[in-house]
Order: sequence, then C-alpha cells, then structure tokens
Amino acid sequence: MGVANRMMRAGNSAHVALYRRFDVGFLRSVKGMPILLLTVAGRSSGTLRTSPVGYFLDDGSYVVCGSAGGAAAEPQWFRNLRHADTATIEVGDERMEVDVHVAHGDERDRLWRRLLEVAPFFGGYEAKAAGRVIPLAALTPRAPASAAP
Repeated sequence: MGVANRMMRAGNSAHVALYRRFDVGFLRSVKGMPILLLTVAGRSSGTLRTSPVGYFLDDGSYVVCGSAGGAAAEPQWFRNLRHADTATIEVGDERMEVDVHVAHGDERDRLWRRLLEVAPFFGGYEAKAAGRVIPLAALTPRAPASAAP
C-alpha cells in the first residue's frame, strides 16, 4: 500500500472517530453535502470497513457516489459495496441497516442529474475521471421487523 493510500486510510479513520464523537457541521458535511458513515464488508477479507461518504436523499434512499474526486479508479469502499447486498449507515446519531442497489442505465443517469442539482461540483469530477462512469448506489433502509402478535 502506497503512502497516499495509507494517508487516506488514516484520514478516514480520524474522520469516522470524530464524526461519531462530535456533532460538528464540518465533520458531517462537505461543500454543503451531508455525510454519512458507511460500513460494508471488504469484498475479499470480509472485514467491516467504515468510510465517510457524501449522500443525498432520493425517494427514501440515501444515494452515494463513488467519485473518488474524479480519480481514474473507483474508491475501495464502492468496490466493496458492489459485492454487498446489505450495509450499515450512520446518519448523525442514527444507525440503520440498508439494502444496497447499484444504479445502472437510465436510473443511474437520473440520479446523476439529481446529484448535480444538489452538489454541482461533482460535474468537475466526471470530467477528471477521463471516461470512467462514476457509479451511484441507493442505500434503502430495511423495514424494522414487526412485533409478533
């Protein structure tokens, strides 16, 4: 693992710890976009990994974007998400299990347009990604189990 990856991982770990400890605006949003904590199992190791991720709401789902700031490769957390049916998110102090759905085709295009409405700076990331289609996933909270009669 290179120096840049180690620094990114350390920065993410610090962000996660501070997010959980303090209700501070700059820890819970970036450029006006709210941040959630996403915990998903590693696709090879199965180890649970938590990453701070920007999101927007769409029809009851938390939509996340694997932009990696326009890097040529997807972020590792999104690669893990592609292999997961479920994940856990923390939004503020609320923790919930979610079903994972990676958007494709027309659905992905519609969500991309919505993303650009709420966070126009992502348009620059698409240009930087040099041909990589930036993926989006909808994280839909699972309905709580109903009480037995």
